[in-house]
Amino acid sequence: MTKSKHSASEKLLGKPFERMDDHTQKVARHIAERTHISRNTVHEFDSTISVGQRAADAVARFGGSWTFIILFAVVLVCWVILNSYILVNYNKAFDPYPYILLNLFLSMLASIQAPIILMSQNRQAEKDRMEAEHDYEVNLKAELEIMLLHEKIDLLRENQWSELIAIQKEQLQLLEKLAEKINSTNLK
Repeated sequence: MTKSKHSASEKLLGKPFERMDDHTQKVARHIAERTHISRNTVHEFDSTISVGQRAADAVARFGGSWTFIILFAVVLVCWVILNSYILVNYNKAFDPYPYILLNLFLSMLASIQAPIILMSQNRQAEKDRMEAEHDYEVNLKAELEIMLLHEKIDLLRENQWSELIAIQKEQLQLLEKLAEKINSTNLK
């Protein structure tokens, strides 16, 4: 197997197995062993994440949804209406205009939500990088397998040509013998 992966890698890729990067060596091994290389990277990646990372993904998913935007707008409008109602009817407000307490809550929400969304985006970038590496490996293996198929087809075509030439030579010999027989019978 080692010899086969070394010769296949040198033949198809033009460089020795030892000088290839990890992904190319992995592909060469799969070609030599005739095994598939594709796998479910999403399931593989999702099985390694922690509870905190799952929570960050959930927060990012909810924070970037229309549901969050609508709920957020409703809470802001209710806050302003309730505060204005209390101010008009009781001449007191729990958060008088310019709504400093509301601004404090909004700032705290933004300061907590931003890093959580960034964590989720970093994880998504890592997941995308893993999928891109896997896609590269699958594409490289497919390309190399296609090259091997082309070589096999070319070899088959060469064999067929050789057989056709041999058959043609045999037919020519038979024709020559037939022509000699015809000539010998015509001479008699």
